[in-house]
Parts: sequence; structure tokens; C-alpha cells
Amino acid sequence: FSALMVAANLLMVYALVARDFSVGYVAQVGSRQVPDWVAVVSLWSSLEGSILFWGAILGVFVAAATWHLGERHPEYAPWATAVWLACGAFFAFLLAGPAQPFATVANPPLDGPGPNPLLQNHPLMAFHPPMLYLGYVGFTVPFAFAIAALVTGRLGEGWLMETRRWALFSWAFLTIGILLGAWWSYEVLGWSGVWAWDPVENASLLPWLTGTAYIHSVLVQERRGMLRVWNLSLLVATFALTILGTFLTRSGILSSVHAFGDGPVGNWLLAFFGVVVVVSLGLIAWRGDRLRSPGSIDSPLSREGSFLANNVLFTVWAFIVLLGTLFPLLVEALQDRQTLVGAPYFDRLSQPIGLMLLFLMGVAPVLPWRKASAELLRTRLFWPAWAGALGLAIAVYVGATGWAPLVAFGLAGFAMGSAVRQLALATRRQGWRGFVGRANGGMVVHIGVIVIAVALAASNSF
Repeated sequence: FSALMVAANLLMVYALVARDFSVGYVAQVGSRQVPDWVAVVSLWSSLEGSILFWGAILGVFVAAATWHLGERHPEYAPWATAVWLACGAFFAFLLAGPAQPFATVANPPLDGPGPNPLLQNHPLMAFHPPMLYLGYVGFTVPFAFAIAALVTGRLGEGWLMETRRWALFSWAFLTIGILLGAWWSYEVLGWSGVWAWDPVENASLLPWLTGTAYIHSVLVQERRGMLRVWNLSLLVATFALTILGTFLTRSGILSSVHAFGDGPVGNWLLAFFGVVVVVSLGLIAWRGDRLRSPGSIDSPLSREGSFLANNVLFTVWAFIVLLGTLFPLLVEALQDRQTLVGAPYFDRLSQPIGLMLLFLMGVAPVLPWRKASAELLRTRLFWPAWAGALGLAIAVYVGATGWAPLVAFGLAGFAMGSAVRQLALATRRQGWRGFVGRANGGMVVHIGVIVIAVALAASNSF
């Protein structure tokens, strides 16, 4: 499967570069007037080619995951492999049936129209879509492990390490893809910003939100054996949302600068999404008794409590984005009228969640497992609190106004102080290794998120 998918993509790239207009997809997006790099980028510029490219990345992930799995987890391997190949069979069916990128043209044209002009005017288009695809498709691997754990009934913590590594790998590529897309939007689309709550942008944000929640939440199960239902549900939701996002962008039901035109694969993707949700939720319900955690959260002021709050915030945020994205489609389907959910809805509801997450990023790293005392919190939050006050003072000094931006800048300083404090302690104990590893590397990521939060608050407000 993997070899044939990669070979099919190489053949299509050759046809695009050679301008072989007897191939239907080349006749649709190829052109003799574009440079070769644009011809290669054309592989993922339209519906049929994007499905083909998805298949290649899935093939690479399946091969890598199967090789990596080896004999490490024989109890999960058969079922995980079956899930990967079931997903591969579905996309192979799309290529052989509805999509048919290699369909031939009876009377080949002498030239073609070329890809969408927006794909030709910036080199980021050579990198932004592949990064997103790597993020989307990569979540197939941890999803398969979750299904294997549910089917076999081995719901302990043995499968978590593998899933977290693959989820983190996929999440990183999805993050890079979203950031590159924001950069492209800023330079090309003239939105005067990096994010416009476009429906297709939201489709990429949804699995990022649930995937971020999982990456945090899984630590609690590894350490305390808790939040098992949360972790399985978040993995299922992340994979399902990648399929839903693929449906939204490839069904023709959305009007977006990013979306592909109407095509024959939309209904099949929606059906596949339905199967994934029904089967996964059925398995979770079936294993409900075994998913009960052996322990409970001792106190809200604990590492476990902060991760649970993190899950709730990210899940609510994902629901808000999903509702705002799908609501116009539901209204049109049920009432045959068009409506619009614009940026004010998303901004108004996302703003308090963003501020709460900044606060949580400041408090959570200093919390111990099980329970924190008031004295411990006073000691550990002393310098982060001063950093927050400094951030607020600097914001006022440079002329920032409005309660929301000022709160954002103050909380950003608070969260930055907490992250820097953790890294300083880790570096003093471990030297240069204080910047790597699970917890310390997470603080580096927090600093990056804080910088982005400050940039968004400043650019949107001023």
C-alpha cells in the first residue's frame, strides 16, 4: 500500500512537470507558462491531487508506524495495523472511484489554465499545505492505537507513550502549517491580519485544539492513571475532526478562498466521518467499566486539576469554533436560507477562553501533583506575579488601552514569568538539558504561545 501510494504520486509529479495534458488532472491544473516548482505544487492544488497527496502521506505514516511498532507492542499491533490499512483502503477507494486523478483526456489540450493564482504568488504555498497534511494524516497513528486499546481491552498505560509521541509529532507539523498559513494570509490576502475565522482556517484549528488538550491530558494518565475517557475521547475527536475538515474543504459546501470546488468525494468523506464517530463512541461505551480511573483528583489546586481545567477550556473552545463554522450550513440545510457567522462571534467567545488559558499557563507549571498548599503557591508564584505586574506596567507605559488588551499583556507576563522560572530551575539542576525533555520542552513551547498571544492581542487591538 505505502509503496504504491508513493509511486502514484511520483508518477503524477512527473506528468505535471512533463506537461502531459493527456492526464485529466494535468489538463485541469497544469500549464506550460508556470515554472517547474509551481508544477510540482500543483499536485495538491485541486481536489483530485490533494486526495492523491493525502494517500502518499498516509502511506509513509503507515510504513513508518508499522516498522516502528515491530515487536514492541504485539498486543496492539494487529488491530492498530488493521485500522491504518482500513483508512488506507478508504482513500485508495476515493482515488480509484470518485476522484480518479489519472483519468485520461480523449483530446488533450495544448496548454492548461495552471493552478489557482493564489498558489503561484508566494513560495510558502510549497510548504504550508504539506505541513498541514502531515499534521492531519499523522493523527491516524495515535487514533489507531486508541482503537486497538479499546478492542483488546488493554486500557492501562502501556499504549500511551507511543500515542503521545506520534500525537506530538503530528501536532508539531499541524502547528507549523497553521503558522505558515497565517504568514501567507498576512502577506497575500490583504486581511490586515493573520486570522479571519475563515471556515477552512477553522477546520485546521479544530483538531489542533483537541490535539493540544490530549498532549497535556495524557500526562495525568501516565502519572496517576486518571482521565482515561478524556484521553480516548480527545484522540477520537482529533482524528474525526481531521476527516470533518477534509470534508468541509473538499465537498464544495463552503465558500472560502481556501476551499476546493464541488467534487464527488464529499458524501463519501462525510460517511467515513460518521463511521469513525459511531464506531469509536460505541467502543468507548462498551469498555466503560474498564475505563474507570483507580484514583480521583484530590484538589482543584493540583497538577491534575489544572490539566482537567485545560481539557475543559480547549474542548469548549473547539465546540465554539465548530458551532460557528457549521451553523450557517445547518441553517441552510434546515431552513433553506443563508446566514453568516462572522468574526465578532468568534472573537467575543474566544477572548475569555484565551485569557483563562494564559492564566492557567502561569499557574499550572508551579502546581504539584495531588495538592498544593497556600504557602507553596505564594512561594512559587512570587516571581511570576511580579513578571505579570511588569508586563502590565510596560503595556500602560507604551500606551496600551482597553481592559482586554491590558489583561492579556499582564497575564502574558505572568505566564512568561512562570515558564522562565521553571526553565531556570531546570537549567540550574540539569545544565543545558534543562531546555529539553517533556516538561522543560513544554515550557519552551509555552513561551512561543505567549509571544503569539501578545502579538495577536496587540495587532487586533491597535
